[in-house]
Amino acid sequence: MLPTNTIAGTELKIGFVNSIKLMETAPQVEAANKRLEQEFAPRQRRLVSARQEIKKLDERLAKDGNIMGETESNNVARDSRDKKRELKRQEDEFREDYNIRRNEELEKLQKRILEVIQAIAKEQNYDFILSEGVVWASGRVDITDQVLQRLNQPAGSGR
Repeated sequence: MLPTNTIAGTELKIGFVNSIKLMETAPQVEAANKRLEQEFAPRQRRLVSARQEIKKLDERLAKDGNIMGETESNNVARDSRDKKRELKRQEDEFREDYNIRRNEELEKLQKRILEVIQAIAKEQNYDFILSEGVVWASGRVDITDQVLQRLNQPAGSGR
């Protein structure tokens, strides 16, 4: 936004984008989070249900373990242990699948943000748009709000 430097008599127009602000406020982030929540909610409910089932087994063993026969007590303890192992496996799988999908959503969002930044840069004749690694940028060169405005528009609506 501000011609800040001259190289061989040519003024440079430099802009800055606060990527952290974009990732916190872009509407696509909220939409991606909702998609992930909807996609993974059924599995999350199954995990909660499995935890409750294990808790009931453990409570039964703690409460009635002394009056149960040895075989029944061992069976309940084994059942609880087996269910805990299975739950741990399912939770690990859940986390891995969730992280893979979250990364896919982030990759799509980053691609969209890059497209918007490049479009603004071309339209407004920027020579540089800086982002990561900038310690400070004045409001005169910060185009983050312009990028956010464009991200708030439906895709393909141009300017």
